[in-house]
Amino acid sequence: MTTHVVEKTSANRPGGSSLFWTTKRILDFAISLLALPLVAVVSLVLLVLNPFFNRGPLMYRQARMGRDLEPFVAIKFRTMVPSAQVTRGANDPVERDRITPLGGLLRRTRIDELPQFINILTGDMALIGPRPDYMEHAEEFLSLIPEYRARHAVRPGLTGLSQVTLGYVQGVEETRFKAQTDLAYIQRANLWMDLKILWLTVFTLASFEGQ
Repeated sequence: MTTHVVEKTSANRPGGSSLFWTTKRILDFAISLLALPLVAVVSLVLLVLNPFFNRGPLMYRQARMGRDLEPFVAIKFRTMVPSAQVTRGANDPVERDRITPLGGLLRRTRIDELPQFINILTGDMALIGPRPDYMEHAEEFLSLIPEYRARHAVRPGLTGLSQVTLGYVQGVEETRFKAQTDLAYIQRANLWMDLKILWLTVFTLASFEGQ
């Protein structure tokens, strides 16, 4: 696995004041602490249901590209039949034939993302920011999309501007639009934008259209 280093130039330096980014990290830490009891309760419920509707491990861990292009391990509730390795390419669609009955519900409601509050707590992620991609796919996007590198100047997010405006994207061309949207967020980041994204996230969750 290749490790990259991002040079902090004016082209990819985050907008917003240092106070904003410091406050954002403090709020992320506090919110993730408050969310841990919910993660624990859902985990217990799924431990009961999984043997019947989603047989296999409770959690799924995957290497994803984080801030400064560094890899980190993202945690999710597993929604697919276990596989020894990821075989889906960067341009391939989601392997829907592997999604379990309970996994489909978890994906539609985004409940599968709840364990990523642990990633927020440890500092690998933020509540709001560019969504992190699978490491091998991200490395491919780096070589094909000029804007893609700069979106890693900040912590990846549990939700973000591209997530609530573009929805689920796949492939190089859609990822290009995602990267441009993420850069717009990074360059103009402020409290009101984060609040707007949170508000739009509530509507996104209510749609039950997760992938």
